Amino acid sequence: MLHNVFLQAIREIKRNMMRSALTAIGIVIGIASVIAMVNIGKGASVSITQSVSKLGSNSLFIMPGQENGPGGNSAVSKPFKQNDLDVLKSSLNTLKAISPVENASITVLHKDQNYRTSIKGVDNDYFTVQSLKVDSGSKFEKSELRTGQSVCIVGKTVIKKLFAPGEKVLGQKIRLKNFSCIVVGILEEKGANTFGMDQDDLILIPIKMFQRRISGNNNIHMMMASVKKNIPLEEAKLQIEQVLRESRHIKADQEENFSVRSMTSLLDTISKITAVLTIMLGAVAAISLIVGGIGIMNIMLVSVTERTREIGIRMAVGAMASDILIQFLIESIVLSALGGIVGVLLGMAITYGVSKGLDIQLILDPSIIILSLLFSMLIGVIFGITPARKAANMNPIDALRYE
Repeated sequence: MLHNVFLQAIREIKRNMMRSALTAIGIVIGIASVIAMVNIGKGASVSITQSVSKLGSNSLFIMPGQENGPGGNSAVSKPFKQNDLDVLKSSLNTLKAISPVENASITVLHKDQNYRTSIKGVDNDYFTVQSLKVDSGSKFEKSELRTGQSVCIVGKTVIKKLFAPGEKVLGQKIRLKNFSCIVVGILEEKGANTFGMDQDDLILIPIKMFQRRISGNNNIHMMMASVKKNIPLEEAKLQIEQVLRESRHIKADQEENFSVRSMTSLLDTISKITAVLTIMLGAVAAISLIVGGIGIMNIMLVSVTERTREIGIRMAVGAMASDILIQFLIESIVLSALGGIVGVLLGMAITYGVSKGLDIQLILDPSIIILSLLFSMLIGVIFGITPARKAANMNPIDALRYE
């Protein structure tokens, strides 16, 4: 019997193909939106996590001030000095490398070309922490770091902006602000990360040169460290905190005026944020399913009115109220399910297109697809039950008299 009811539902949908297609559009858009939003959100989360991991899952960031909510520090923010860095280097054997990092954005010039880029004051440990390699030339000499000589190591993007193709780079002078530096090294190309940031758009200079020429003081506002293999980050973090408390003369009852953060905590935060955003986007997209359901209910009510005489004839020849109810309910479910199938295909196509366009991980979660299909049929049941009950409760005599 159900087989015949299903075939009858298909025939009725085909008989009003244009109307059925327009009615199903709401379901198509809703299902496609849910699938695309959830899968794209998951893909973005995976890509961001992978990108952050490449920055160093064994890295620690040491900064002045205590974290006080998102993006905020406490009022107590005492910058580090060279002594803090030296103490950490000499006291801890858990660290593979630790480097000071000072940042500034400056316009650099070479001949008639100028370009604004990121300048970082570092020492040679920075290459280990950030997994950077020198493609040609060399890292900083000890004497250059000790005296803060005017030398620099540049990324490939800066070279493309300042130098002509084939022009010699090593040994050339480029101007930074009101001083010049000699290019002694060229960084190996790394390309853009998942955040869209160009990792080759930077210039590295000795930390003492940065302090003397740019910041005008000997403060250090961040230190980056990489932990040795097989040593837990928390263990290294606790050791750093203990050493810095002693070197900065912080008493036992006083709050630390610095913070040590790991990539692991950053990854956890990113995962939580992306999960919440994915749920919110999916929920917003699911609202269109309600709109689609209302459309189905509306068209089924119209269909019941149009087929009133047919309903009366079927009841007159022995059809039960339950038969009429099932017939219209199945039509509603089939119409909703067809919209769901098209929506799934469209959602997968959107996910594929966006993933390729934004260069993020392509994820097609089967559970989301199955749940979306089931939900589309549930929409058919919920919004089809009212028209179906209206049809089933008709008086056969009144239905036969209907014109």
